[in-house]
Amino acid sequence: MAPRLGVVVFPGSNCEHDVVAALEQAGARADLVWHGDRSLAGFDGVVVPGGFAHGDYLRPGAIARFSPVMAAVGDLARAGAPVLGICNGFQVLTEAGLLPGALQKNRGLRFICDTVEVTVSSGRSALTRGLEPGTVLRLPINHFEGNYTCDDSTLARLVEEDRVVLRYVDNPNGSTGDIAGVCNEAGNVVGLMPHPERATEELLGSADGLPLLESFVAASASAAVTA
Repeated sequence: MAPRLGVVVFPGSNCEHDVVAALEQAGARADLVWHGDRSLAGFDGVVVPGGFAHGDYLRPGAIARFSPVMAAVGDLARAGAPVLGICNGFQVLTEAGLLPGALQKNRGLRFICDTVEVTVSSGRSALTRGLEPGTVLRLPINHFEGNYTCDDSTLARLVEEDRVVLRYVDNPNGSTGDIAGVCNEAGNVVGLMPHPERATEELLGSADGLPLLESFVAASASAAVTA
């Protein structure tokens, strides 16, 4: 049976329907989850999509982390279920303490809307288990605060523990270590700034996001079987 995945919707989210469609294309059942919900019972994994949660007031993700659903997202993550944050969702996961580091304003203080190349740096995350390290993917980015930053000790730990999931081939935003995505210690919580859900059809420019989402769906199915 296909795993059931939740896609969290905050006031200001704008990528949730794209994510639902892409997850279903990748083989999952996907349903929207309102940020005020307090339970994710019945879900095998969850995606926090892109957009501008709560208008990005204060800073991106700073208010969203206090939404009731985030306690359930944390519980799901600690239980070993796959959790994915895309763009604004990545920002939310860092603010919630589910991933290390922070996302700050892009180098040059410029909003970027482009398609970039990223390299798969680790195959140990829920998002990349189906891909060989070194694989180059073309994925869209669409952000103003996508500059990943962390202190030197955190960076060293991420590298040592093979937790840098994706790196930019040509760093567009100043991210430390060219980092485009990271995972937690267990590899089940992943955040990335590029949008894989916008790269599932060659007719739209690239289908390179589909293998990532298929890997995430497979990880969710595996977690459901072992739960």
